[in-house]
This record gives sequence, C-alpha cells and structure tokens, in this order.
Amino acid sequence: MNTSAAHHPAWRYVISFIATALVFVAALAIGRTLWIHYMDEPWTRDGRVRAEIVNVAPDVSGAVVDLPVVDNGFVKKGQVLMRIDPSHYQVAVEQAEAAVAARRAEWQMRRADAQRRADMDSLVVSKESRENASQSAASAEAQYRQALAALDAAKLNLARTTVVSPVDGYVTNLSLYRGDYATAGAPKLAIIDSRSFWVYGYFEETKLPRVKIGDKAEIRLMSGGTLKGHVESISRGIYDRDNPQSRQLVADVNPTFNWVRLAQRVPVRIHIDEVPAGVMLAAGTTCTVVVSPS
Repeated sequence: MNTSAAHHPAWRYVISFIATALVFVAALAIGRTLWIHYMDEPWTRDGRVRAEIVNVAPDVSGAVVDLPVVDNGFVKKGQVLMRIDPSHYQVAVEQAEAAVAARRAEWQMRRADAQRRADMDSLVVSKESRENASQSAASAEAQYRQALAALDAAKLNLARTTVVSPVDGYVTNLSLYRGDYATAGAPKLAIIDSRSFWVYGYFEETKLPRVKIGDKAEIRLMSGGTLKGHVESISRGIYDRDNPQSRQLVADVNPTFNWVRLAQRVPVRIHIDEVPAGVMLAAGTTCTVVVSPS
C-alpha cells in the first residue's frame, strides 16, 4: 500500500505534463493555422460594393413640366424620367416646315427655268444663260436640302424634350422638381444601373500571388448576406504617393523613409455570380472578400 501511494503522485505529474504539452502543441498548431490564414490566405475585409452610375442630363434646355419618378424609385429602360416644356421646340418645327416648303417651291421653279433654257435653241439663249440657270437650280436644291436638315434637327430637339431612362436602375439623390429650369448637358439626376453591381476587393500585395483571374470568391456583406462571385480582373497599377511628379515633370523623391513599410493594397474586381433572394445591394457598402484559389 505504501509503495502504491508513493508512485501515485508521479503518475499524476506525468499525466499533467502530457496534458499540458498537448494543449501547448494544439495552441501552437491553431496559432500557426490562424497566422497562415491571416497573412497568406487571399482574403480582405476592405471590400466595396460598386455599380455603374448614369448621370442623366437633358439634350435641350427648358422648364421641367413633368417628373413622373420618385427618389430611390426603380425605373425601366425607356421609361420617362422628365419632360421639358415643348412649346418653343414645336414652334421651331413649324418654322422649319415652312422653310422647307419655301425652299422646295424655289427649287422647283429654278429647275423648271433651267429645263426651259436647256430646251431652247442656242441662237435664242446663250450658253452662259443656260449655265447660270443650271447653277441657280443646283443652289436652290442645296438650300432645300439644308432646310430639310434643319427640319430634322428641329424634330429631334422636340423629341428630346422627353428624357427617358437609358438603363434599368434606381433613381438616386433626386433634387429636381417640376418647374425647375433644365440646361442642356447639365446632369439633373442619377440612376444606379441595377445590372452593373460588382465588388472591388483591395488585397495586400503579399496576397496577390494567390489570386488568379477566374478564382471563385465569396462576398460577405456587413448586413449579413453572402454572395458568390469570381475574380474578373486585377488592377495593373496604383498611385505612388511616395514618388509624385514635380512641376518640372521629374520625380519628386521624398527625402524621408519610413522604417515600417506597409503592404500596398491593389484593387481586384469581383464579378457577382449569384445574389440570394432578399439581399439588397447598395453601391458604396463594405464587405469581406474571400478568394478560393483554384
């Protein structure tokens, strides 16, 4: 009994040592795994949801008489966004039509006169008179065609008083109201193309060797949704802040040097393959991007 009792603490010490060693080895393994995952695996928390934003500007100037859209509302391609007062452009079309009629009548008169002179005997009408009549007819025809072009331009301006959506998307940041004056070429509202969403993942340069075009990617939104996608492209350049260009178009080298050099982040474009039902995408939101090397 005494011998057994004497050896009992020794066994307990051995078991405790082995258990401690196992826990230590497990901790090292887990730590190494986490370190490799954090430092080497191609993933980043710095992801941004992006989309193409179309700035809609009218082609003609005038007062807005109709605005059948609302802020953040969805619009279809070809749907009316706004209508410009067409009164002035309707009058311009009528004036152009009158000018076309006048030019057509003059051209027909000049052409008939040139034809009559051409049919007369050379003893009655001189060669110079025939040529002048022919040239007058040609000039009248050119003016008629110019009037037709002006009529087409007037009709185009009248048609452009109705502004339609070029894409399917969402009206955003609407600050236009009925009665506002719209200037040609000045954007009045923006539409986020609903079919153009993608993700930019900003990966550290140390992780880029494991990122290839076509690799599968998982996009985890901060809102909780998870999307599937793949690597579409990798940026080939970023701005070098440490070596900007001087006014003399030569390198402006920074005389100081930071001993701690952080890995630069390079944009990687992720194409979204699948969006689960109920997940809402908004341009500018953040997400985590995890790439699965093929």
